[in-house]
Amino acid sequence: MTIAIVGAGLGGLALARVLHVNGIDAVVYERETSRFARGQGGMLDIHSGQRALREAGLIDQFHAIARGEGQDMRLLEPDGTLLLQEDTPDDAPLARPEVDRADLRDLLLDSLPEGVVRWGHAFESADNGLLRFADGSTATYDLLVGADGANSRVRALLTDARPAHIGQNVVELGIPDIDRTHPDLAAMVGRGNYWVLGNGLSLAAQRNGDGRVRIGLSFYNTAEDWFATSGIPFDDPAAARARLIDLLPGWDARITALIAACDDTVLPRSISALPVGLTWPSRPDVTLLGDAAHLMPPVGEGANMALLDGALLGLALAAHPDDFPAAVEEYEREMFERTSAAARMSADVQEILMSPDASRRMLAFFQPS
Repeated sequence: MTIAIVGAGLGGLALARVLHVNGIDAVVYERETSRFARGQGGMLDIHSGQRALREAGLIDQFHAIARGEGQDMRLLEPDGTLLLQEDTPDDAPLARPEVDRADLRDLLLDSLPEGVVRWGHAFESADNGLLRFADGSTATYDLLVGADGANSRVRALLTDARPAHIGQNVVELGIPDIDRTHPDLAAMVGRGNYWVLGNGLSLAAQRNGDGRVRIGLSFYNTAEDWFATSGIPFDDPAAARARLIDLLPGWDARITALIAACDDTVLPRSISALPVGLTWPSRPDVTLLGDAAHLMPPVGEGANMALLDGALLGLALAAHPDDFPAAVEEYEREMFERTSAAARMSADVQEILMSPDASRRMLAFFQPS
């Protein structure tokens, strides 16, 4: 029985690894030409997803690359008022450690036999057990797993649902080697996450394992085409940084100094999500995992759900090696319930972030009475 996984993200690789651990072969088809084809983003907060790494036999290797100090958090208002500061003791358990997405992906890739991942295979279509790729090549499958992310092409085989804009537009920036280049800002940000909320905006600064601070400046309650009318000249990084600071009237100068210190990577990103509670009638030969199945607002659940999807689908297939339809139904029942709850929680957090009193409501979320 041939298992074809489309997409070499965290969920697809977790599935391939758990299958491998259980003696089941699979092939992962990835459109990128190599693991180095593009940057993999920033740090991830891995909590429930640690179960997947245990099932994959990789939890010790994960702990070796995870950053416990990444659990530190500072929450502020735009005028600089510090609402919350949480510093993680050195001996604290790794309940929600941060890990560089690229490092975690490399850990999963390196755990697979050579040749499991077929790079440079851009999925085009599938029917009657035949995959077709953009270069004209084909491959057969008995089970097709769409692990191809937010803009999944496999999804169309199961549902007409498409991601919709959720009223959030993000500008991504970064400060390289912050401890050396801007030690004062490094001390202000701290070791983990630095979050400023208010006035329909948020600034999230996050330390990466390579010394870079990754910054996401979010504009809430904005239209999908907001970047076109924002006046941010993305082709001129210095002018773009200046315009972003202009869009933060009344913000403390120490906070806007973070933007002024950024390098020339200034990227727009429009945020979308799939409907909460999305399901589809089970098919014996196709299923989905990760963002392809349940794209959520980016508040810390997506990567964890993708890892769990991959591991739990792998375990279901291992439990029913001669009955893929039964394995898929078992996996989807659990996945729909688990990820619907996570999506509802993510939507609730998103509603807080978009509210006028976001900072105080988020403080209450972190410190419930």
